[in-house]
Amino acid sequence: MNRRTALAGSIAAVVALLASACTGSGGSATGADAEAPDDPSKVKGSITVLTHRTDLVQDGTMKKYAAEFRKTYPGVTVKFEGLTDYEGEVKIRMNTENYGDVLMIPAVIEKKDYPKFFASLGTRQERSAKYRFTDYSTVGGKVYGQSPLGVVPGFLYNKKVWSRAGVTDWPTTPGEFLDALKAIRAKTDAVPYYTNFKDMWPLTQWTNVNGSVSCDTRATTRLAEGDPWAEGADLRVGDTLLHDIVRGGLAEKDPTTTNWEASKPRLAKGEIATMWLGSWAVVQMRDAAEQAGADPADIGLMPFPVQKNGVFCAVTSPDYQQAVNVNSDNKQAARAWIDWFTDKSGYAEANLALSPLKDAPLPDVLAPYREAGVKLLDLDDSKGAEVKSLDNSSEVGIFKPDYRQDLVDLARGARKGSLDDYLAGLGERWAEARDALGS
Repeated sequence: MNRRTALAGSIAAVVALLASACTGSGGSATGADAEAPDDPSKVKGSITVLTHRTDLVQDGTMKKYAAEFRKTYPGVTVKFEGLTDYEGEVKIRMNTENYGDVLMIPAVIEKKDYPKFFASLGTRQERSAKYRFTDYSTVGGKVYGQSPLGVVPGFLYNKKVWSRAGVTDWPTTPGEFLDALKAIRAKTDAVPYYTNFKDMWPLTQWTNVNGSVSCDTRATTRLAEGDPWAEGADLRVGDTLLHDIVRGGLAEKDPTTTNWEASKPRLAKGEIATMWLGSWAVVQMRDAAEQAGADPADIGLMPFPVQKNGVFCAVTSPDYQQAVNVNSDNKQAARAWIDWFTDKSGYAEANLALSPLKDAPLPDVLAPYREAGVKLLDLDDSKGAEVKSLDNSSEVGIFKPDYRQDLVDLARGARKGSLDDYLAGLGERWAEARDALGS
């Protein structure tokens, strides 16, 4: 299961088409609220939940969640639609009013347009006291989505392979990290680092170094106001490390032949040593280890190799955010599902993920982070919409795989040019987009 499906086509064209679709009853519903129910016994209706978790629909897990939900809300029937190409299918359905009662907010929808499509869950002031990630879906002081789980970036690694190479401590600099990969190449048969180039979307995970390098909660604001590839900037540090890994022959020989699904058991068995992904992938790798007859305990997670004042940092970020369709006839029932699924379902725990509840304990998968004193940062996303607009206008694509595929091609000699010139070109396009948008 991919965490996100890569978007295809012109973002600007799709957003314009979707926005124009809001001139009907969807547009008239702009600003509607989905009130939290006071008495569960009085909430009635049938709701449809659109989800990207086709695996959980197919294996009956979502049906079990619905059965538990009905114990609290007996008057509500929940149906699920698992969509394989979630982004592609939902963005088409959102040209109409028929896009479920509850859905995951597609990445194609610009933040400023959330009130046109989704009902408010309450004010930012109210919800931020209890939940993480409220900034990511706040427009005009109101919150329009809630992620049921959070993720933390990091390198998935096979601890046994790293130990065989003589590396037992987490590297604290990019140079130390490269030295560790060189030791793995010299002392083991494992591929030191695996790019997952062919499946494309894993390369977008590198954007999550933003904030983790500088240990700055305002890292998103700095993207909006500065050059993301300036000397010492978070994305430059991350992109330089990726480039140097490939340039140094520390990745797979032919990135065009990688395979995401096949990479899971390969990492579990020690054929691959390391991949940059995040905490969300640990459960998948451990499942792959069990199926391959390997030890799930061999799967580890380490932070990006940079410290600030002797401390590692890692940003937290939401997965897909659940929202209520502004056109739903059963908004209160839909809101009840989102609240229950976030607060009571145990979904985050089942996925070894960071809970969106601020007072919840860290999951076991992050125990090494806790023990090592890794600082978890909740980013200020108040400039998030501006960053996405800049990204779309510049056509750089920091949330898409293309530019890092070009970076890997540059590093392996399949594309001409130097790293400095390439990153400088990205910065120039970013600056031109800022000037054009008047940012």
